[in-house]
Amino acid sequence: MSQRRKNIIFLMTDQHRLDHVSYHGFGKMQTPNIDKIAESVGFTNCVSVNPVCTPARAALLTGKYTHQIGMTAMSGDLSLQHPTYPRALQKNGYRTYGIGKFHWLQGWKFGCPIGQGHPLTSIKEEMKQYGFDEVWEASGKQLVSRNYCDYAEHLDRQGLLGKYREFNARSGTNTNQAETQNFTGEPFPFGDHNYMDVVIGDRIIEAIEERPNDQPFFLFGSFVGPHPPYDAPQSYLDKVPYEEVDDFLPGMQGELSEAAKQRLYLLRRSYRAMISIIDEQVGRILAKLEEQGILEDTVILFTADHGEMMGDHGRAQKQSPFHASAVVPAAIRHPDYLHGSINTMPFELTDLTATILDAAGIDPQEALSKDWPAFHDRVPCRSLLPVLRGECEKVRDYAFSECSGQWHMIQSSQWKYIRYLQYDDPDQVPEQLYDLREDPNELNNVIGNPAYAEAAAWCRRRRDYVLDRTPPAQLRWAPIIGGAE
Repeated sequence: MSQRRKNIIFLMTDQHRLDHVSYHGFGKMQTPNIDKIAESVGFTNCVSVNPVCTPARAALLTGKYTHQIGMTAMSGDLSLQHPTYPRALQKNGYRTYGIGKFHWLQGWKFGCPIGQGHPLTSIKEEMKQYGFDEVWEASGKQLVSRNYCDYAEHLDRQGLLGKYREFNARSGTNTNQAETQNFTGEPFPFGDHNYMDVVIGDRIIEAIEERPNDQPFFLFGSFVGPHPPYDAPQSYLDKVPYEEVDDFLPGMQGELSEAAKQRLYLLRRSYRAMISIIDEQVGRILAKLEEQGILEDTVILFTADHGEMMGDHGRAQKQSPFHASAVVPAAIRHPDYLHGSINTMPFELTDLTATILDAAGIDPQEALSKDWPAFHDRVPCRSLLPVLRGECEKVRDYAFSECSGQWHMIQSSQWKYIRYLQYDDPDQVPEQLYDLREDPNELNNVIGNPAYAEAAAWCRRRRDYVLDRTPPAQLRWAPIIGGAE
């Protein structure tokens, strides 16, 4: 009789800095439950392949770079023609659940009227086609103002949806400049039990309780915090001390103004409170698995789509190639390999995609490929299971990232190379290079230093190699005579 396959749970946060977990020993706050997921390996160099919500999430679903799937910016919808890892799990006998924030759809233009986004509850069957037997979707805190999702329906039944959208509207708006960051930090006023990440935790617990006993399950549990608005309920804010620690990394314009720092001190407090809420939900999930007697039959993975600049380099939010935006927490608990190590080698966010499939006994290359139309067989993600098993220290020498047609980036253990794509003179391409061993805060651009010419050339060759080897996958829409595929 063959051994039963492991259940798999993939937990995710949104806009979560690496230094706001504690499994690696240098966290700015304690996350005891997230730390438990690092009982196999906790990683400190997971590079988001595109540090923006929709692109990073679409890449994770497919195991491909965002330029391969036409999702380099937070614009448009991910085509169902791309193979996905949940679909592969379904095909191999897993019961699949998607709970929380997906954000594979961004079809409406920014600034569209309140309530005029995606009608997610009425296209649930289409959403299931990404590979889920069950779907309960929460758009994201700000996105609920436009989309009508399961969380919006949850509020609507209580007569709270309109009030919540008004709360979002007065909470502030996104900006990439720390000096103009303008969120109010007003606490969530509709009861802790209605806070989105608490409700997502509730739905995950329910799915675990209602899982089938005759087949393995996969659960994608995607929290919406600590993405803005900075809206932690007062009861959680009260547990986090207010601190004025002026450790912001300087930007091109120098130090932040005192007014900006004062706003950021308030936002930092709410940011930590939001993470503590998520950590509490992770604790509930782990306790439920233990209560159900399946913790040791379940592989658990944890990560985020991208980080948060939070004033560093004069920036806020995401979209930056710098560390706080581009490098995210990542941890794996595999019950067969509980050695609790820390790994500092670079890898790409989508390597978790391959790891999920590998943990299920599925070949990622085969599962995420198809032979027609062209280039669907270019699958760059790599499984991290060899690292968990202790067979190797790393699965790649460098990681590639890109963002919104603005930049490409190569990051190795020593080098960070950034090529900016918005330029007018082909003979003057804007580039940056940082020696991460000598300059871990990425403050000293050495691209013009002749001593670093070979390092820059090494990085350029690898950037070219990635792009040369991973062209965009071709899509189709027209019917074919006879229905041939």
